[in-house]
Amino acid sequence: MKTYGCQMNVHDSERIGGLLEEAGYVPVAADAAPDLVVFNTCAVRENADNKLYGNLSHLAPAKRENPDMQIAVGGCLAQKDRGEIVKRAPWVDAVFGTHNIGSLPVLLERARHNQEAEVEILETLETFPSALPTKRDSTYSGWVSISVGCNNTCTFCIVPSLRGKEKDRRPGEILAEVQALVDEGVSEVTLLGQNVNTYGVEFGDKLAFGKLLRACGQIEGLERVRFTSPHPKNFTDDVIAAMSETPNVCHSLHMPLQSGSDKVLKEMRRSYRSEKYLGIIDDVRKAMPDAAITTDIIVGFPGETEEDFQATLDVVEQARFSSAFTFQYSIRPGTPAATMADQIPKAVVQERYERLVALQERISWEENRKLEGTEVEVLVTVGDGRKDAATGRLSGRARDGRLVHFTVTPSATDPTGNAEGVRPGDVVTTVVTYGAPHHLVADGGVLTHRATKAGDAWAAGKATKLPGVSLGMPGIGRKPLPKAETPGCAC
Repeated sequence: MKTYGCQMNVHDSERIGGLLEEAGYVPVAADAAPDLVVFNTCAVRENADNKLYGNLSHLAPAKRENPDMQIAVGGCLAQKDRGEIVKRAPWVDAVFGTHNIGSLPVLLERARHNQEAEVEILETLETFPSALPTKRDSTYSGWVSISVGCNNTCTFCIVPSLRGKEKDRRPGEILAEVQALVDEGVSEVTLLGQNVNTYGVEFGDKLAFGKLLRACGQIEGLERVRFTSPHPKNFTDDVIAAMSETPNVCHSLHMPLQSGSDKVLKEMRRSYRSEKYLGIIDDVRKAMPDAAITTDIIVGFPGETEEDFQATLDVVEQARFSSAFTFQYSIRPGTPAATMADQIPKAVVQERYERLVALQERISWEENRKLEGTEVEVLVTVGDGRKDAATGRLSGRARDGRLVHFTVTPSATDPTGNAEGVRPGDVVTTVVTYGAPHHLVADGGVLTHRATKAGDAWAAGKATKLPGVSLGMPGIGRKPLPKAETPGCAC
């Protein structure tokens, strides 16, 4: 299974994996040819189309050699292109959209039986994804979807037309899934939605998201709570208070800026302005001086002048983001921005992009250098340290989300992940010895090491698997939470 795009797509792929395993499929061995290849696609940027159709072309010879191999395409690009996919790649067997990922096993069976492609795209959500079984790769962290869809109308974004209007999940179901994950040993959850801080709009509670954060704080054994992504126009003081007053909610915030120019923000239909955005940043830092704030920025939106771009640089300088995801504007057919006048030449966009990246890298480096000599708590992770084998380090994430490469002892360590018993999912404390632009280094050794249930599961090779969770009624209170009625089981 190949996944493109955002965290929502990654979480959907976990659901797809759970569905397929429940239907009898097993992951293919590394040296074996697959019977099924699934692409879960993104449609936010133009190169997503190119990646998908390029990969489908590469699979055509394998399909000719083994006609029984099946290829399925789902996700946002499938929702957008629909039957066009099988026209351009007639060797594809099944196409499904964002609203009916639960249909995949049936579509594959129909395609086998009928010997022809099955295309099924629904316009509205069939089943909330969290009601489906899940196969999670991580033993220590998990995505928990609280809503799907988006009610905003940003002119550059195609997501609302592909994911639909916002649908909120019941609080009881969310908390039951979090509890089930904690029962399995997961110590960190990320609450996920296209716009998490409008959570509650469906059942009329504007304070629901802050209440949800506080309720997560009552779950024993849940050490870290994160969320992504909020929208500045809906970011309220009660959420800042919940973040600062709930011990297990991490002081990390990803809040998209998109542009520092008020003129461009208006053209984007982003219903806030730079002054309000910077005011939110100030309020967050007053409540949580140690907060690490990250963002998204688009360079080269239609009509962006040099003055507009300079306004973005000015906001970035003031905001002092710990890091930023920077994008060159890409025309997406079907969005209002695609037909706007004054599309910016590629060379101009590239030059501005490089200036923005250089500025943010300088700021990130300066902010990380400030952390040298400080003690950090690190959740040990898998796959974050690409050079760990060469450096003799392990890697993990600090509570504020920063990447930390650390040594277990001041001397070289075993790079396999078992150095002195430290395993992915375990928690260590260490001292930062160097702040690099994109990570922290801690080469002074580990001060403390706490073995965890997630580390035990990793050592035993057990991934977290949960049945679908669909429990509870709306309502978030301060009373102790009951155990989930359908607890997960590691297998």
